[in-house]
Amino acid sequence: MNRRAFVEVSLTALGSAAIGGCASLQTVPVTPERGRARIVVRNHPSLDRQGGSLKVLPDGWTVPLYVLAVPGGYVVVSPICTHQGCTVGIEGSHLVCPCHGSTYTRDGAVVRGPAEEPLRRFPSTLHGDGVLEIDLAGAV
Repeated sequence: MNRRAFVEVSLTALGSAAIGGCASLQTVPVTPERGRARIVVRNHPSLDRQGGSLKVLPDGWTVPLYVLAVPGGYVVVSPICTHQGCTVGIEGSHLVCPCHGSTYTRDGAVVRGPAEEPLRRFPSTLHGDGVLEIDLAGAV
């Protein structure tokens, strides 16, 4: 492969990776009412499948929450690593901290340290009309 072909292939690969990365960074704004945020699940196809995810940002917050599709429903967690406060990324069936490698399950439990505490979870309820209600004040 000559130099020009190598550069073209490399730039195409980098461009594709950047586009995919931007798409994964999209965040859905939500307006809380009485300390609760509501999202209509059917309006977010990324939640239709197990392993799906969505980032939601309540008005007035600076850090989004992750809504994660898990067997039997949904889990809402803070993306802030409990080790030193870096933002964890969603990597398949785990959440991984890019700073020191702490790894969590999709329900926030620690799989591998150095983090010792689970991610903060926000109670949520899926109502019969397909609305997921998140208790923003009830984090545990």
